[in-house]
Amino acid sequence: MTGQLVEIEALVKRFGKNVAVNRVSLTVSAGEVVGLVGANGAGKTTLIRMLLGLLTPDEGEARLLGGPPTRAVRSRIGYMPQGPGLYEDLTVEENLEFRARVFGMPRPQLEEDMLGLGRTLVSDLPLGHRRRVAFAAALGHRPDLLVLDEPTSGVGPLGRADLWQTIHDAADAGTGVLVTTHHMDEAEQCDRLVFLSDGSVTFSGSVDEILAGQVTVEVTPDDHAATMDLLEHAGLAVVPAAGHLRLPGIDVSTARSALGEGIVMVETPSTLEEAFMTLVAVP
Repeated sequence: MTGQLVEIEALVKRFGKNVAVNRVSLTVSAGEVVGLVGANGAGKTTLIRMLLGLLTPDEGEARLLGGPPTRAVRSRIGYMPQGPGLYEDLTVEENLEFRARVFGMPRPQLEEDMLGLGRTLVSDLPLGHRRRVAFAAALGHRPDLLVLDEPTSGVGPLGRADLWQTIHDAADAGTGVLVTTHHMDEAEQCDRLVFLSDGSVTFSGSVDEILAGQVTVEVTPDDHAATMDLLEHAGLAVVPAAGHLRLPGIDVSTARSALGEGIVMVETPSTLEEAFMTLVAVP
């Protein structure tokens, strides 16, 4: 499949006086991995639920595979919700078999280290294993689009690496991927990122585009506690890092104004996490 798989235009969702999603627009193309990045409560899950037709937007439009999010269109999508999305009173094999029959496909294979768990009730699995089974179920019918809401929640480092390799393999085969995360190491694996804060997009682009021009001042103080007090008084964000203090989103002159002379400081490129801290603070 080619072209735009997801087209979201100026979506708005209100819950009473609370605006959970505020005029968000984004696209996902075939073979592209787009990361929706934000803290808990930023609006990521609400946006996905509107995209899939599970919530009705108050304003704007969401199109899936060129049309509205109908049941027929959703059959071509692999969705992994934030919860496991599995039947806990069925075994792993029964869950995968049921999902495969719904889509008229063969039952998907589990990863090698999970093969011995096929007859285990899902309710007896640890969270990380449940997430991996849910991911296998989402991929089983070879969807045109994967929508993954915090897919690695509760998954160990090796499982996360395997899952991301599978995501990249699917994208290489032409599947579009929309994935939410608040892990910056995972965000770096996406082709394009959309930063959400309080329901609004603060910035979007590739990792290189996001990091372009972003700087952090690294400070090496003699008295960390006193320096932290000065920075707090000046209202500057600070990230402790192995004997240094890193101040994202400012230059040396701004740091000097807060700390005065006599403290060693140098301007360095920001990490993605530091850039995120800076960009989500943009009004």
